[in-house]
Amino acid sequence: MQRWRGLEDIPQDWGRSVVTIGSYDGVHRGHQLIIGRAVAKARALGVPSVVVTFSPHPSEVVRPGSHPPILAPYDRRAELMAGLGVDALLILPFTAEFSQLSPADFIVKVLVDKLHARAVIEGPNFRFGHRAAGNVDFLRELGSTYDYEVEVVDLVERGEAGGGVPFSSTLARTLVAEGDMEGAAEILGRPHRIEGVVVRGAQRGRELGYPTANVETAPHTAIPADGVYAGWLTADGERMPAAISVGTNVQFDATERTVEAYAIDRVGLDLYGEQVSVEFLAYVRGMAKFESLDGLLEAIADDVKRARALADAFDAARR
Repeated sequence: MQRWRGLEDIPQDWGRSVVTIGSYDGVHRGHQLIIGRAVAKARALGVPSVVVTFSPHPSEVVRPGSHPPILAPYDRRAELMAGLGVDALLILPFTAEFSQLSPADFIVKVLVDKLHARAVIEGPNFRFGHRAAGNVDFLRELGSTYDYEVEVVDLVERGEAGGGVPFSSTLARTLVAEGDMEGAAEILGRPHRIEGVVVRGAQRGRELGYPTANVETAPHTAIPADGVYAGWLTADGERMPAAISVGTNVQFDATERTVEAYAIDRVGLDLYGEQVSVEFLAYVRGMAKFESLDGLLEAIADDVKRARALADAFDAARR
């Protein structure tokens, strides 16, 4: 899959294409419907498919300080989109100047002049241009002038998570923030995952016999609610069952909120400075302060046992 950063990166000889536009954070099951339809349409027409997205999130430019939690960084989104068969990803720098583009100017500058859109695939609530004044009706209206068709994909995908409402990034973020990892996975189509670099912490886990990878994440990362989780730690291509702690270490009156993953039964694992990912499978328990060190160690042992069982059961169900 080709990746372009800005309109100037698009090859000058780029021909007709099928385009879909959106933030697509998380590339959840609703997004997959739209992107999948764009890929299918492009193949039927014999042209490439292009996803257009923005960096930073438009809300941060229009309303500074309102950046939503990020479900998937751009590299992860690109990986997921490539898996859906997308041919090119265009990341447009969203600046104050760019936010002033009228819907008509956006169509001409992006869809017509650069991507030579043959078709545009969107969800029913798609909005674009200055003050989000453009919608699918306006997009379709100008399609007759600029020789592209518009197809609207109804987001009919619903599930038990969130009371059966349509899948959305907002719902996925809410479920992650509540610690409902099964619900978030239903929306995303996979366990929620964060990425970051392993940094040195207080090393209390190592002292207790449970060395953890202290994962430093990028700003705005969607971190689950405080608690202990079952999941996986992936480093250097190896995916390991893990017990994951999120929050401040209340046992030792710490104040910094951290994400720490213990790779179950792994001895001598040195990940300092490594880029890793952590996937959250299920909530195990809330954070608690124990009256004694023995009580803490007993709880950790139980956490590890439950995390191992949950990870094994999940893998067995997928076989």
